[in-house]
Amino acid sequence: MRVALINANRIRPPIAPIGLDYIAEALASRGHQPAVLDLCWEADAAAAIGALLGARDTGLVGLSLRNTDDCMYPSRASFVPGFCDLVAEVRRHSGAPVVVGGCGFSVMPEAVLDLSGADAGVWADGEWALPAVASHLERGEDWSAVPGLVHRPGGPGPEAGTAWVRNAPGLESLDGLPTMTRSFVDNPRYFAEGGQAGFETKRGCPMPCTYCADPVAKGAATRLRPPEAVADELEHLLGQGIDHLHTCDGEFNIPADHALAVCEELSRRGLGERLRWYAYCAPRPFSPELAAAMRRAGCAGINFGTDHVDPRMLRSLKRQYTADDVRCATQWSKDEGLAVMLDLLLAAPGETEQSLRATVKFMQEVGADRVGVAFGVRVYPGTEMAREIAGRPNRSGLIGSDDPRDPLFFIEPAVAERGPELIAGLIGGDERFFFECPTEGAEQTSYNYNENGPLQQALAAGYKGAFWDILRRWEDDGCGAARSKEEGG
Repeated sequence: MRVALINANRIRPPIAPIGLDYIAEALASRGHQPAVLDLCWEADAAAAIGALLGARDTGLVGLSLRNTDDCMYPSRASFVPGFCDLVAEVRRHSGAPVVVGGCGFSVMPEAVLDLSGADAGVWADGEWALPAVASHLERGEDWSAVPGLVHRPGGPGPEAGTAWVRNAPGLESLDGLPTMTRSFVDNPRYFAEGGQAGFETKRGCPMPCTYCADPVAKGAATRLRPPEAVADELEHLLGQGIDHLHTCDGEFNIPADHALAVCEELSRRGLGERLRWYAYCAPRPFSPELAAAMRRAGCAGINFGTDHVDPRMLRSLKRQYTADDVRCATQWSKDEGLAVMLDLLLAAPGETEQSLRATVKFMQEVGADRVGVAFGVRVYPGTEMAREIAGRPNRSGLIGSDDPRDPLFFIEPAVAERGPELIAGLIGGDERFFFECPTEGAEQTSYNYNENGPLQQALAAGYKGAFWDILRRWEDDGCGAARSKEEGG
């Protein structure tokens, strides 16, 4: 069956749709004919959809929603309305069933389906579910029992029920994935214009963090890819001229023994001398041995999801590490020559001005190359935080709603008014900090990557790597200051 796959993500800088690349590979391995339309490169999305669906018969259309919004409180930009417009455009040109998926969709499937008007969706893994749907359709069989399918009984069609049914996902072993050749998406162009490519070493996360949607979208059990499969994929990307990459795992070092095994396989193949890659990691478990292994395997930098260092706030967020763990992980990484980014998540329930002061002071002293500061917590349905704050009187601390077109954030009322200016004052002129202050007119250095002007300038100048490290090197090289002077800034 011919299956049209449409990438709806059009943000800049461009980010390659790794999920769609993987699903196309899975469809092809099962005898189907994937036809990928990447709207990131199309000036006229409607015309491109019409050309794809009008060219020949299509039995199934899949659309990917990578992000529902930009996850930043100051902007609160939702991508769902534009996604719904694309589904409507597909409807104009094809009577084939429309199935949506992607990480963003998997966090809030029923809400997205209600708004978009799609026939069904796939939450969690798409590499097994979408080929199964295509095979059932091709044989004229009922496809409502496919694992991971979100559907209406009796649908699609006028007989469909009104309530969505969410089938349990299969969450298959990743050993069963085909070899990922990364040949269905224009990865070289993404590398040229976006500076990196993504890759996975695992899926799912067992950590209990109260706010995180990763277990909601990908499962709470960690499923590991064989290190050999990871290395095979990176060799395919290298063959396309792509040598700067970033992990798409929740935390590369959980579990630590698998991270070591991946590093050892990359080193065994000599890929550490040809690659520069970056990883998301937790401050614990981490070790000097892992830092050294990552460096030998080609790692150039680590983004530690730190969130906070105040003990009370770490307990509130259910983060399982201490400030000492953050300090040690930073130092061990720096000892190996790895660049370090620490990400903070401030204004969660229980935040105080005292905890803000202590955390910013710690960050100024710990020695990281860059520190990202997010003020305001994105509240995703299905998370523990969403359940905890659901009954807050008068919606205290909540901004937004459960409608994905109006992203929901929480800001601790005790710091809502003075917190942003306090943080900005504590940071002062320290260029190591990225902080998009929500106070109007405040000086800031944003790390909201969506439409980030300095980042796009650096990419156009040829910088490659993790976006935060591109900005770091761009600023350290004096390019940002030089550009500002040229423009009269």
